[in-house]
Formats: sequence, C-alpha cells, structure tokens
Amino acid sequence: MIIRHGDRGSVTAEFAVVVPAVVLVVLLTAATLTGAARQVRLEQAVAQAARLAARGESDARVQAVAAALGGTISLGQDGDMVCATASAPSAVPLPLPPLRASSCALSGGR
Repeated sequence: MIIRHGDRGSVTAEFAVVVPAVVLVVLLTAATLTGAARQVRLEQAVAQAARLAARGESDARVQAVAAALGGTISLGQDGDMVCATASAPSAVPLPLPPLRASSCALSGGR
C-alpha cells in the first residue's frame, strides 16, 4: 500500500467548492419556481380584473385584485373589449424586471 502525503485534504477542498455550488443551484431553482408561480397568480388576477371591469364593477374593486399581489392595474377600452394590464414586482431577490400580464374581456354593453 502506497501512501501519498501530497493529496491530503483534497477531498475537503473539493467538498468546500461543491457545497456552495449545489446550494446556489437549489436557491436559483426555488427563486425560479417562486417567480413562475407569481406570474401565474398575476395572470389570473388580471383576467379577474378585466372581467370585473367589463361587468361595470367599481374601480376600487378592480384595483383591489392587483393590490393583493402588490401590483397595479391599468384599464383600457379596445372597441367592445375592456383590457386590463398589470405589473407587480417579481418578489425574487435578483435584479429582475417587474412581472407583467394583460387580459381582455367582452364588455357587458353598459
């Protein structure tokens, strides 16, 4: 059996490099899933806001839908359609642009 004294500590050094890399990958994966889930919630909220505005609900109620996500909604008219566009922060501690979503609903004819 040959014992090499020059390789002592190499496993510890490799472990010290691999563990932070694995933690970083896990954190980025969790941040990506959080951002995707928030985008889906924003899309659902803007669709709800467009339907509420098309039915003639008050602006306060429409804005309350976006306030639940910490975002803002702007409404617009496009012919017979009422369109809502919303933006909200990504809620991920990375320098990312805000999330955006838009949806339109057929006006109730009021």
